[in-house]
Amino acid sequence: MNTISRKIALDQAVLNFIITDCQPLSIVDSEGFRELVQVLDPSYVLPTRKPKKHAEELERVKMEVQQAVAVSITADLWTSLNMEAYLALTCHYINENMQLCTSVLGVKHFPQSHTPDNLAQFKKGMMDDWAITNKVRCLVTDAAPNMIAATRTLQIRHSVCIAHKLNLLVKKSCDQIPELSSIRDKSRQIVSFFRSSTTAKEKLAQVQQQMGRPILKLINEVPTCWNSTYQMLSRLHDEKEAVWVSLASLPTDLTPLTADECDIVREALLVVAPFHQATVELSEERRVSGSKVIPMMKMLYCALERNSLHLHTQAATHLHDQLGRRVTDTASNLESLSVLTLSTLLDPRFKTLGFRSSSKCSEAVNRLKVECAAVIARTTSEPQPGPSSEQSPVPGKFKNLWQRLDEEVGRQTNNATADSIIEVQRYLAERSIPRSEDPLTYWGNRRTSYPNLFHLALQFLCTPASSVPCERVFSKAGEMV
Repeated sequence: MNTISRKIALDQAVLNFIITDCQPLSIVDSEGFRELVQVLDPSYVLPTRKPKKHAEELERVKMEVQQAVAVSITADLWTSLNMEAYLALTCHYINENMQLCTSVLGVKHFPQSHTPDNLAQFKKGMMDDWAITNKVRCLVTDAAPNMIAATRTLQIRHSVCIAHKLNLLVKKSCDQIPELSSIRDKSRQIVSFFRSSTTAKEKLAQVQQQMGRPILKLINEVPTCWNSTYQMLSRLHDEKEAVWVSLASLPTDLTPLTADECDIVREALLVVAPFHQATVELSEERRVSGSKVIPMMKMLYCALERNSLHLHTQAATHLHDQLGRRVTDTASNLESLSVLTLSTLLDPRFKTLGFRSSSKCSEAVNRLKVECAAVIARTTSEPQPGPSSEQSPVPGKFKNLWQRLDEEVGRQTNNATADSIIEVQRYLAERSIPRSEDPLTYWGNRRTSYPNLFHLALQFLCTPASSVPCERVFSKAGEMV
């Protein structure tokens, strides 16, 4: 490879790194990154922060987004350490190759007050810049009232981030159990001690090594994030023997969890483990995930019922009951949201199997038939007249022999409702595909078999389950550019 070709290849590799890992463009100016590149290849000169390739990539993505049948948006607000607010929007769509794609529409400084009107105006401006305002089918945000109100102002379907919903659901349930709250407080003190004391940290590592266990640090709890509570208790429970031995030989008044407390932790972890799995899975952005929300809530209820057979402590039983009531209420609300019910039905892995309520399922199927009929009405041309129907009958003369048949065929062709019922029923009667298969591959192969449902699948299967893809934009340290 000659010098010019190598330069182009390295430039492309740096650009791909920035795009793939969602890094700020300013990384090419950071001292540490430049030193790393210099060590790897002293002859290579990094490109500027505004390379020509960036403009080309931006235009390519804009064109791909604008060619999509429909898009869904996630939005999130973030405040920097300097107390400056930023608003980010990500766009999710299915491209012509039947691949689910995600693009960052922008990250902009948001100095205005966070009122619904200001948020709505800001979001609309960003959508107008990308010429996708009329393509947006759903906006996914957290449950903040101003975010929800802004979506109503924009007159766009709204879906609350399921990761946030599950987080609040589990957090509220745990907070209702005094014994569990006491254990969490005690666990936080133990974890803080081992993470803040070098002596304690080294002692724990030494004991773990002596016991033939991997050296693992204890995990801190973040009060606003339930998943961190699960991880803290799970790690502390797994390492309880090593923690007991370490505390016994360290100068501290802290006591380890008792045997009864460990039993409560073990059973509580059993109860909430499915919620941890659901949160992680539904936060993925490269898979069709919006259609999983309703079936996942049904599976969470089933997991709660299954795990209840193994509960013996009163605290874990109360936690199970709290979660069961909240899951039932949440599932009922979600099964009434058209954007989620339609995406579930249009996912060939779930269809009607994903619903817990048979009445809500029937309502969703009827809604799908209405949506399908609307697509047919928009795309079907006016029926052509019969061979002789253009000729006006002459009084006293014999009429066209085929006139009656031609009229009935015309009525059948123009009956969008009947056609939609047939197409929906044929699709639902097909056997569901395995959960491991890609629903977009299915629809790519069925675009001629179910042409109108295929069009709807492009609209609804691009909806993400959570706003986590947008939050990841802010997870990178450093300046956002």
